[in-house]
Amino acid sequence: MKIIVPMAGRGSRLRPHSLTVPKPLIPVAGKPIVHRLVADIVHVLNEDIEEIAFILGDPAFFGEEVVESLKALATDLGAKASIYRQLDPKGTGHAIMCAEPSLSGPAVIAYADTLIRADFNLDKEADSVIWTKRVENPEAYGVVNLNERDEITELVEKPTEFVSDQAVIGIYYFKDVGELKTELQYVLDNNIINGGEYQINDGIKRMMANGKVFKTGTVDEWMDCGNKDVTIETNRRMLGFLQESNEGLLSESITNENSKIIQPCFIGKNVMLKNSTVGPFASIGDGTVIENSSVKNSIIQTHTVIKNATLDNAMIGNHATFDGNFTNISIGDYSKLS
Repeated sequence: MKIIVPMAGRGSRLRPHSLTVPKPLIPVAGKPIVHRLVADIVHVLNEDIEEIAFILGDPAFFGEEVVESLKALATDLGAKASIYRQLDPKGTGHAIMCAEPSLSGPAVIAYADTLIRADFNLDKEADSVIWTKRVENPEAYGVVNLNERDEITELVEKPTEFVSDQAVIGIYYFKDVGELKTELQYVLDNNIINGGEYQINDGIKRMMANGKVFKTGTVDEWMDCGNKDVTIETNRRMLGFLQESNEGLLSESITNENSKIIQPCFIGKNVMLKNSTVGPFASIGDGTVIENSSVKNSIIQTHTVIKNATLDNAMIGNHATFDGNFTNISIGDYSKLS
């Protein structure tokens, strides 16, 4: 089994945090988004992964540090890492085709801007499985239309009339991803464009027209990381899940001077807490100092200094300094407010 991860986008909705760090590498509950996503997919598949192919953007932004991080992720999961580049943003279908040498055999394609919690058996008799989540407002999403055998017959984008309540979340299984490659090559060769780009859906629709059987795999939780507020909400939900599963969230190297930690929280290595309250639902990165402050429902990244602050629904980047009385803030790497 292979996992293909297109992640070349710049994550503009998450700025300023995605100005210096690619969005898929921004930590949620102490671990980068893409690391959590891939590990959760491996858990659902419950089988050996031979290769993880990452499709990155411009090397000036997705540089060697990013590449080494992704290679280490693949190695930790017992897989080979392949790195590809999408230098021209031409859509989801085009991004997949940038990994053309890896498009053979069984594979999962997963876009790295979402997190999941799922526990289901993948139907490997189907030609493809599209992962979905039941939603209350399907008109806001792309949804699947099912026949009486629960086979997907149609993909409908933001339907004005009810089609189904199963929204497509951007994770797909293909029994032979080479079949998708063939259809996407046709899409590119014939310049089939929707929304100004080459879309994965156009390749999928051609597979359906050729009689391929598509089924659904429904996830229990689907968590977005698109902008600051929803990323903090995802951090809150993920910390809750991790606490339930008794995953270690507190480093043993925390220095605690007259401070209170309210679970669930993630607190990284060599964090110093002085006269502060941290939590609930706070994620604190390695090497950060929090002094005379209250921090809850927030994400603070690495090597940052927080003083005299009351933070709630805040997101602060790496190597930043914040000293003040603001609460709902969002500042990026190497910023200073004091």
